[in-house]
Amino acid sequence: MKRRQFLGTTVAAATTLATASASAQNGTAARKKTLRYAFPVAETGFDPVQISDLYSRNVTGQIFESPLTFDHLARPFKLKLMTAAEMPAIPADFKRWVVKIRPGIHFADDPAFKGQRRELVAADYVYSWKRFFDPRWKAPYVASLTLLRITGLNEYREQVLKSKGTFDYDREIEGLRALDRYTLQVTIDEPEPRFLYQFTNPDIFGAVAREVVEMYGDKIMEHPVGTGPFRLVEWRRSSKIIVERNPGYREVLYDAEPNADDVAGQALFAKYKGKRLPLLDRIEVSIIDEQQPRYLSFLNRQQDMLERIAADFVNIALPNGKLAPSLARQGVQLERVLASDVTMTLYNMDHPVVGGMTPDKVALRRAINLAIDVDKEIRLVRRGQAIPAQTPVMPLTYGYDPKVRTEMGEFNRARAKALLDTFGYVDRDGDGLREQPDGTPLLLEYATQTDQASRQLNELWRGDMQAVGLRIEFRPAKWPENLKAARAGKLMMWGVGLAASSPDGMGVFARGYSPDIGGQNLARFRLPEFDRVYEMLKSTPDGPEREALFEQANKILISYAPYKFHVHRIYNDLMHPWVIGYRRPPFWNEWWQYVDVDEDMRAKALA
Repeated sequence: MKRRQFLGTTVAAATTLATASASAQNGTAARKKTLRYAFPVAETGFDPVQISDLYSRNVTGQIFESPLTFDHLARPFKLKLMTAAEMPAIPADFKRWVVKIRPGIHFADDPAFKGQRRELVAADYVYSWKRFFDPRWKAPYVASLTLLRITGLNEYREQVLKSKGTFDYDREIEGLRALDRYTLQVTIDEPEPRFLYQFTNPDIFGAVAREVVEMYGDKIMEHPVGTGPFRLVEWRRSSKIIVERNPGYREVLYDAEPNADDVAGQALFAKYKGKRLPLLDRIEVSIIDEQQPRYLSFLNRQQDMLERIAADFVNIALPNGKLAPSLARQGVQLERVLASDVTMTLYNMDHPVVGGMTPDKVALRRAINLAIDVDKEIRLVRRGQAIPAQTPVMPLTYGYDPKVRTEMGEFNRARAKALLDTFGYVDRDGDGLREQPDGTPLLLEYATQTDQASRQLNELWRGDMQAVGLRIEFRPAKWPENLKAARAGKLMMWGVGLAASSPDGMGVFARGYSPDIGGQNLARFRLPEFDRVYEMLKSTPDGPEREALFEQANKILISYAPYKFHVHRIYNDLMHPWVIGYRRPPFWNEWWQYVDVDEDMRAKALA
């Protein structure tokens, strides 16, 4: 009996295997090409108007489309058409910009459209941009957009704010008009030579349909509906994000212009030229905020790629800067770039301990900055995968000078102590810790997260502050919670990173522009002189005069120290061999549609 049962089980298993084999042979083409990878930080939502964090924007950049985009392979960048029918002409006065939208582009199907296909028209871009100025949405980017001075739009927003009325989207705004069904015109009060870059950013200029917003209202963060190659099909907040190919996506073919000396890029272009996008059917994003589980999930092939190897595992995966032999034997690929980013610590300028513009408060912040051993941070926490930031301007962007050296990159504890002594931050009770000039206790409070990298950075902070007689405590919370508190001015200090979203380097200076307080200006820094320089940077053409303005802006932020700029990171991305076509973009997020997955290769590897 036992023998018969064993034989029956064996036959059943063989039948199952045979069925699976036949299914694999007959159904390979039907298998969905799926990319699986993890975010190290939770998203906040998917409404372009209400978000500002990188990880939410990684998703919305695949759902919403701007008129222009960047070439996937050209470096450092090359502009390409997305929904625009032709490249906009550069106006002689840099004020009146006209964009022709390609007919026949449709939004993804949604109940808001009542069963009808909804074509993208110029009025959708007018509506989408107006939403940033509607006080209802509390858009983080609104202060930056007001600086563009779209004719009549700032004034109307101020009118709505003063009257506490409702924003009228049907009101004609001179500077933001649909001239006809497919022609968009944007007029600005002052010349902006680089305004063309505004049309490349789906986070700012991604088309949203009015019907969708009106149907979902305050739940619009959960219902992104765009014209892009993917659509959201599942979202478990801070856990799982799944997007799938938009079945109504128009015919867009793979096209690129890799650099002449880019052998790998030339090979990719030859392989995929003329293929219909997106190449993938599905992307599954997990949220894994701890470094070790994220790394192990890649090694165990639960994830197809690992963006930005955590510092703790760099020496394991990349000993001496080269791919580990164990990974190389598996065909793992490495993409390594100096990122267009900067990490920083913000000081809340409204906080009674670290804020303010009086000499003693400026001295405290500068002393803290001088006491931070950035080289040690790079060596011990970042495992050599970064370079010191001398200014906030990010690599690969206009205005970045790799040769400049400033106090921001200086580590000098003796000078830090001298500053503290000079301005009255001394130890009065002999406990080894300094008090404030009025004798009250001096306690630094640093908002942080619970992940391992944050804990390691915290320990460095603790040691650096103790070395100059300063006491510091850490307040852990989820990243989105810290962001919300920072915008509201409720934190004393917090560490964040910023990635470039444009080829122009002035965007980082929004961190000090006073109208952007509550948005990008998390430090709540206010200085009329800096605001004036920032506005001149916007209108001045590239050249020596503008480079001098960059230098002036850098000096102001370094002197008053509303931030400590730490490092520009080196990103190391790993991909299993079945992931094809990935390239880390310097300052855009739209790359999912250009990546392919060889499902047969993955199936064999997993078997």
